[in-house]
Amino acid sequence: MADGEKAWPGYQWARVTRHVGWIRTEGLAKLIEEDQLDPVRRASVAWSKWRWLRSASRPPGGATAVFLVGLQRSGTNMMLRGLESCPEFEVHNENDARAFDRFRLRVTAVPSIVSSSRSHYVLFKPLCDSHAVTTLLDDCALPKPPKAIWAYRGVDGRVRSSVAKFGDANRRALTSIADRGLADGRWEAGGLDEEALGLIRGIDPARLSPESAAALFWYLRNSLYFTLGLDRRADVTLASYDRFVAEPEVSMRALCMFLGFPYAPHLIAHVDARSASAGRPLVLDKRIRALCDELTGRLEAGVGRTVNGPSQ
Repeated sequence: MADGEKAWPGYQWARVTRHVGWIRTEGLAKLIEEDQLDPVRRASVAWSKWRWLRSASRPPGGATAVFLVGLQRSGTNMMLRGLESCPEFEVHNENDARAFDRFRLRVTAVPSIVSSSRSHYVLFKPLCDSHAVTTLLDDCALPKPPKAIWAYRGVDGRVRSSVAKFGDANRRALTSIADRGLADGRWEAGGLDEEALGLIRGIDPARLSPESAAALFWYLRNSLYFTLGLDRRADVTLASYDRFVAEPEVSMRALCMFLGFPYAPHLIAHVDARSASAGRPLVLDKRIRALCDELTGRLEAGVGRTVNGPSQ
């Protein structure tokens, strides 16, 4: 979030401006789909969940918290839309004031939300707090052991989507971090260490194109999956948007197995294979392209892998 957006109403004005710009470039239908603004679908899902809760006679306190983390514009809405529509899932998105404050998770509110739920799963999407996922998994005092899904998208597709919606926001954030250091106060600086700061300063993000800066940000945020040791945890799984679109049934079955939830074809009925079109590779700073290619290989090798067998 830029400094000028932190104050009210500057924050809301900046948000409206972004949405107007995105409508111009991507179309209103895309905005409605991404932000789940379709009133008919929302009402249908809400009615289905209300009926299920009324008939289930399920006491509170038995829900499993699931944290969906990763990087914005990584296809998380598409990957999880089928599960979110299931009555067994209670979902808290970043615009839910009970669980989030300006896209940041209200961590202290998580235990009470989960403990009071009568659903099987309570799904949170704290993308801006992805660097704190180990704290969410280990220190939230939840009634049942939580789980996390780290979602990622190929760098070119994510960069295109990010620049289309947010412009040069990643470049501005990285420039601020380079100037002010790790105590910058932005969520974008979360989880970074001195080595990452040295990389940012050595590349000088202010001189990058918006695309190259967004690719560097992709590298820094997705690297956290390894630097936080998430690849060694049985309560975390790695999900690829690109593989999900190419092989929706295989990918959804893997997610269902991880969560302990039964697979059904309706969970992937919304998947549109046209979303998989990657386009030509972007022209990126050569140093950043090399970093992203190396990390892509590590991420691709980790998809579908389990630690100590399937998570229970």
